Amino acid sequence: MRIGVDLGGTKIEGIVLDSSGSICARQRIMTPRGDYAATVIGIRDLVTALERDAGLSKQLPVGVGIPGTASPTTDLIKNANSTCLIGQRLNHDLESAL
Repeated sequence: MRIGVDLGGTKIEGIVLDSSGSICARQRIMTPRGDYAATVIGIRDLVTALERDAGLSKQLPVGVGIPGTASPTTDLIKNANSTCLIGQRLNHDLESAL
């Protein structure tokens, strides 16, 4: 099983997929506008809720799609239309939050 998160400018949607690719749980929340810390917390809380909804007692691998890219050199987000992400270490911050 695994979790996929789509971080967009207006919504953050997450799903739990089983080994056959079937959806076990799905939730959507609004993206906090211009608030990086609240976005990280929102993703953390969404992942926790998805694991609970899927009846899981363990943490699952999480993949996150974002409107931008992480620099392979610095790991800082660049070219994001969600400007609060630019210059942030989203990978590191999500790993710490989760």
